[in-house]
Amino acid sequence: MIGGSSLPISRLTSFTPAASDAAKRLDHFLQERLTDYSRARIQTWIRDGRVTVNGAAAKASMLLRGGERVEVIPAELPPLRAAPEDLPIEVLYEDESVIAVNKPAGVVVHAGAGAQSGTLVNRLVHHFAALSKIGGELRPGIVHRLDRGTSGVMLVARTDAAHRALAEQFASRTVEKTYLALVEGKIATGSGRIDKPIARDPVRRTRMTARLGHGREAHSEFRVRERFERFTFLEVRIGTGRTHQIRAHLASIGHPVAGDRVYGARASARIFLHAWRIVFSSPATGERVTVEAPVPAELEGWLKEL
Repeated sequence: MIGGSSLPISRLTSFTPAASDAAKRLDHFLQERLTDYSRARIQTWIRDGRVTVNGAAAKASMLLRGGERVEVIPAELPPLRAAPEDLPIEVLYEDESVIAVNKPAGVVVHAGAGAQSGTLVNRLVHHFAALSKIGGELRPGIVHRLDRGTSGVMLVARTDAAHRALAEQFASRTVEKTYLALVEGKIATGSGRIDKPIARDPVRRTRMTARLGHGREAHSEFRVRERFERFTFLEVRIGTGRTHQIRAHLASIGHPVAGDRVYGARASARIFLHAWRIVFSSPATGERVTVEAPVPAELEGWLKEL
């Protein structure tokens, strides 16, 4: 048995929860014992069957009673740098300082828990010899991100100087980001603005919420493009870049993004959220650049069906 101190582990390791650990979640208990590892990594080990309680597989949410035998078989750590992979990438714009690419829905931007290959970064390091290093070896060139299920235009920095210049534009909110979203229900007004702070949902930790009245400042503006019987097609411009901002904001006014079951919409093949246009100043020339990503065929087909 290993006591309460945190230790890196490389082989089968066992713990015996004390009576004072009763009613703790399994993942919380292990995170207290193994603080060298993230909760997301520990949860991945649990999902992969690498954690057993009294010899049986268990869920992260299992409540301990005390006295069980908890065993952990760690998985190998992910690579310390992104490996190049010969996968397609669509370039929408490039100059000597920046590349604008069209990220497909379903593609993760960079490696993380449960995604070590097939990411946008794996594609970038294959196709481009030099990218900024400010984000580290796992995130070369990455200045901002899109959710896995969101498609559309993303900026990638070629150099450290370009990375700093773009990061400053995002921080000062001079980058204009416009999305296209189909939402459930009919929005009565032609346009609107949502000014609600966004925080981590205290109940479902995998999502955000704009219903608590506190959190990080967030601003979204929308304009109706078209109305359908059960949906509204919107153009959404965001003044801040919070995690899941558009999804949480639109859900908070009763109009979740179509297909986004995480935020209460009916399930579909993908969520209808597309990063359509970005306007920024090129670090190379200083000129304002507008880049648009074409709407994916599956989303165009969805609109035609409506």
